Amino acid sequence: MNIYSNYEKYLDMILDEFSKRVYKLNDEYKSKTGYKLFEHFISRIKTDESMIEKCKRKGFEVSTHSALKEIKDAIGVRIVCGFVDDIYTLVGLFKDMDNISVVEEKDYILNVKPNGYRSYHMILEVITPFPDCDGNENGIYYIEIQLRTIAMDSWASLEHQMKYKKNITNHERITKELKRCADELASCDLNMQTIRKLIEEG
Repeated sequence: MNIYSNYEKYLDMILDEFSKRVYKLNDEYKSKTGYKLFEHFISRIKTDESMIEKCKRKGFEVSTHSALKEIKDAIGVRIVCGFVDDIYTLVGLFKDMDNISVVEEKDYILNVKPNGYRSYHMILEVITPFPDCDGNENGIYYIEIQLRTIAMDSWASLEHQMKYKKNITNHERITKELKRCADELASCDLNMQTIRKLIEEG
């Protein structure tokens, strides 16, 4: 039996609906400003195996309720933007969406992690027309969002590789280089944002 039980089919439908809404926001923003809000929209439903592993790791019972109500990342979306300002524009737009509320947000752009990681994380609570495992007719589901610039996303990909690669002999040096690289990319993102503003003003 799948950990999501009979509710698995709704996850794809919720993700599909949310994706359409985000692409619509992008189209509206582009027609108004001439700019895209994002470059890439990547999404996934967490696999059964991955969710079971996470429930165990977090100390939750391996159950449908844990998977859909406690973990809150069965539906995951990563949006890669061209500029830092676009991230905050999207954050504002998500907060204004109907039937959606923000239950958690972490700004790792203003509050950079010690290793250099930068990203904006949100957990959105979505009221849907589908039943949920608590017996609600208009069920509540969750979507985890990660918002990054292209530079942040490239860095996170490298850092992820290092985290899961075994037997790295020069771990300390790579960690130091990654941190230095993160600082340089942050500076680059800032410069790019400034240049765009100058172009707009000009």
